[in-house]
Amino acid sequence: MSQSAVRPLALVTGASSGIGRELAKQFAENGFDLVVAAEDVELDDAVEELRGMGAAVAPVSVDLTRLDDVERLAAAVRGAGRPLDAAALNAGVGAGGRFTDNDLDAELAIVDLNCRSTVHLAKSVVQDMVARGEGRILFTSSVASQAPEPFQAVYGASKAFVQSFALALREELKDTGVTVTSLLPGPTETEFFDRADLTDTKLGASDTKDDPAQVARQGFQGLIKGEASVFAGSLASKAMGRLSSVTPDSVATRAKRPMTEPGSAQG
Repeated sequence: MSQSAVRPLALVTGASSGIGRELAKQFAENGFDLVVAAEDVELDDAVEELRGMGAAVAPVSVDLTRLDDVERLAAAVRGAGRPLDAAALNAGVGAGGRFTDNDLDAELAIVDLNCRSTVHLAKSVVQDMVARGEGRILFTSSVASQAPEPFQAVYGASKAFVQSFALALREELKDTGVTVTSLLPGPTETEFFDRADLTDTKLGASDTKDDPAQVARQGFQGLIKGEASVFAGSLASKAMGRLSSVTPDSVATRAKRPMTEPGSAQG
């Protein structure tokens, strides 16, 4: 990627589809060049689209569950020859189903991607931004972070980790010139539900999921404003997120079960 005298640079992970791709488009529309990362072949299509919007784009094909790939992405960002102005640490994966039935390796991969790689990348990004005295970071959390998620136990816990981490980091960095924002989408029309094997649940089968472009736009706006947390999506999704945050865990967990239990879409 060539040096640009005027365009800021942003990193977006999980940029091949869904919310991540729409976040990358928000950055491109608002004058950023990009480093984009994902592991699937859809990344090529995303890069072509982003370049068509006028952004200089450096794609990095990585599996962020792998330590060496996280290091390779961090090195690519540092090797861009220009400071990183913003980072959207968005890559994440889920798995629905009963904990007793789910594959252990798949659930450990959730921890590796959603938690470990997020901390690892944040360490590199934050240290460089703090040293420079400016920067913006967006973590993609979820409304699932606000209360335990039966039948998505590991995913829900991973997003609670991301949310706690983001808010704590925000407080630590409040006097450094670096802002931290967490994005909390509700159910969104992406590949997540297919990949997480949730299509047989009421949640996965719902036809009222939010538009990822709307979620990304609200998240980007919150990042630019320096907001702490952004409950994104429709008014109903925003209300659901805020209600979950003040509802006792025992009550919220029982209320979620009929939506996430395997086979509930047929009920």
